[in-house]
Amino acid sequence: MKTNRALLFISSLLLSTSLLKAEIKETVVEYKSGDVLCEGLHVVDTAKTGKLPSVLIIHQWTGLSDNEKMRARMLAELGYNVFAADIYGKGIRPQPPEAGKEAGKYKSNRKLYRERMLSALEVLDKNPQTDLSKVAAIGYCFGGTGVIELARSGALIKGVVSFHGGLDSPTPADGKNIKGKVLALHGADDPFVKAPDIAAFEQEMKDAKVDYKLVSYPGAVHAFTQKAAGNDNSKGAAYNEAADKASWEEMKAFFARIFKTEG
Repeated sequence: MKTNRALLFISSLLLSTSLLKAEIKETVVEYKSGDVLCEGLHVVDTAKTGKLPSVLIIHQWTGLSDNEKMRARMLAELGYNVFAADIYGKGIRPQPPEAGKEAGKYKSNRKLYRERMLSALEVLDKNPQTDLSKVAAIGYCFGGTGVIELARSGALIKGVVSFHGGLDSPTPADGKNIKGKVLALHGADDPFVKAPDIAAFEQEMKDAKVDYKLVSYPGAVHAFTQKAAGNDNSKGAAYNEAADKASWEEMKAFFARIFKTEG
């Protein structure tokens, strides 16, 4: 009898877990940025009702990919209302070396980059479950550069989290426009983010009196959250499990602070 009860309990638990996972809803969203048609992804736990703290995700250099979709699901499981942006436009998902050229268009034209991110932010802001007083943005690599640039645009968001993003700015005076907090999660051995850029970033934040935090992970290079990058640090970009997990926990603590919530 005890065995049967135990089996019943386990079966019920597994069923509950399955149902919980099934509550994560993903919806492809087409939207315009100027004349360009973009295709993002909205992800939310349908068990959550009312207004929710919300997060915009800016993708890495190959465009909106499985990695950002995975992160969107992870955030939704934590109770956030999430929109993964499409900066390049519908169907534009370049692979290296073309990805570098595509990303370069926006890195060299920060005005255009800001416009694309602000269009995506508008989609999130208009979502009926978005709590406009609790909106943040995160980004990876190219997107990590982007979210700090989004903050520099003066966007009305509580904070941004940059995962192994570039920290340079062609207009450092724009730091004074930042209205939220900034968290930069950096690979200490990242060869693509030079020491002068880090120093300039910190000076920009200090001059603008921004509440910021820069965390450097020893032994981590560029793209340390991206499993597809492999594990060969000599290439300059590689996955680092310890840094990946630690940076995610750092982000969660940051959100708890800026949103005044648990999780």
